[in-house]
Amino acid sequence: MGLLDIIFKKILGGFGSVGRASMLLFSAYREIFRLPLEVSETFKQFYEVGLKSIIVVLITGLVAGFVGAVQAYYQLKAISAQGMMGGFVAVLVLKELSPLLTAFVMTARVGTGFAAELGTMKVTEQIDALRAMATSPIKYLVVPRLVACIIMIPILIVFANITGIFGGLLISLSFGIKSGIFFQQFEKYFFIGDIVGGIIKGAVFGTIISMVGCYRGLNTQGGAEGVGQATSISAVHSFVLIIFADFVLNYFINLILNVA
Repeated sequence: MGLLDIIFKKILGGFGSVGRASMLLFSAYREIFRLPLEVSETFKQFYEVGLKSIIVVLITGLVAGFVGAVQAYYQLKAISAQGMMGGFVAVLVLKELSPLLTAFVMTARVGTGFAAELGTMKVTEQIDALRAMATSPIKYLVVPRLVACIIMIPILIVFANITGIFGGLLISLSFGIKSGIFFQQFEKYFFIGDIVGGIIKGAVFGTIISMVGCYRGLNTQGGAEGVGQATSISAVHSFVLIIFADFVLNYFINLILNVA
């Protein structure tokens, strides 16, 4: 009974957290359109989320292309169809590997940073000071991070796609497959909907990363230890939600494309 009681309380606590995080998200979207805009803070987050992440995202995309091409080669080799590697790279990298791995990298780099930064502000009472100065913490702290993630993460996914294709080409050349054959198959299986789907995923993943990080940061308790716990919990929860969102988005995007 003790174990069941603990599980039941954890489930109820999870639903409560989802409800409070959803309220934070709705409040943030409402504050986006209220003047004055926090322009300087938003551009600062553009730099932090986008430009400072570009190198690691490019490397991630390149490795995704390596992995996709190697897996494609050995799977296709069994049926003597290595020439189709370009098509496999187009499907695997553009649809799945680049968006998902980019989201994971951004969670580790940006989402945990949000939780740690806002958590430190919470335990040192800086957020209470903002409220005392009649400044909304949601508008000043949450909205710029949300906007930056929604805009920059889809752009980063596009860059990851480019390096992923390049990585797949390099592996194909190393296996003796000519670039003309690679791009012929790539063009055959490439659809603009794959890019659009990646951008949609990026916006959703950006929302999850920013809101989970901000929510955990704003609800930090317990000093330095609490900041560490908020940071680790935000990473775990973001990973789980991103995987679940990826499944849901894959289902509906493919459903819409098949109907169209």
